[in-house]
Amino acid sequence: MKDPPAGRNAFPTTHWTLVIAAGGNRSSLDRADALERLCGGYWHPVYAFIRRRCYSPEQAQDLTQQFFLRILDGAFFERANSEKGRFRSFLLGAVQNFLSDATDREKSQKRGGGVLPFSLDFATGESNYGREPRHMETPERIFQRKWARTLLDRAMESLSGEFSDDGKLDVFNRIKGYLTGDGDLKYAELGAELNLTESGVKSAIRRMRQRFRDLLRAEVISTVADLSEVDDELRFLLRAIGTQDMES
Repeated sequence: MKDPPAGRNAFPTTHWTLVIAAGGNRSSLDRADALERLCGGYWHPVYAFIRRRCYSPEQAQDLTQQFFLRILDGAFFERANSEKGRFRSFLLGAVQNFLSDATDREKSQKRGGGVLPFSLDFATGESNYGREPRHMETPERIFQRKWARTLLDRAMESLSGEFSDDGKLDVFNRIKGYLTGDGDLKYAELGAELNLTESGVKSAIRRMRQRFRDLLRAEVISTVADLSEVDDELRFLLRAIGTQDMES
């Protein structure tokens, strides 16, 4: 399956749209691969949500693995049909259902079986969760903020990879802070470091910002079912990272 292009006008069959199009056809290899890619890329918000529900790290690790085993097996899919518009909403609704079902939870804790087709770096997940604020934070808020950060991180990783492929990773590392206003040097000083003119630095930062926006948009496209939802999701990311209330 090809990754979604960064263009604004095309809306390809991406991971989530493929999952929805396949519906309940669990035998579809393309659908299984798409769902695996989505779960493997966006499991951190689920782990943070479960931890915030007062489960220990060990319990949260087990429950997270069992949850995704059930997702990949098709469990909760029809149950969350009304939330299929956006993978973010589907995932949150599914994990809420999973944790509210005492029978399923007990079975998952006792069963402990099954192996996910992708790895979960729980050490990193726990470290990231430990940096979340504790006061007045609901599990839903933490999920939404972690979701937003995951998309932003994935777009940044893609951007870093592109610079690395072009042999310009040092340039990326030096100017990436200017994407978020964290750059610590004036353009002229930065240009002297990079052997660029001041206008050259401005142009490089402008191109980097545009490419980052394109990559972030591509990440969002892969998690929604309709192009009309993309701009709303991008606005959601800004709210989720900020201090305003988050909407599902």
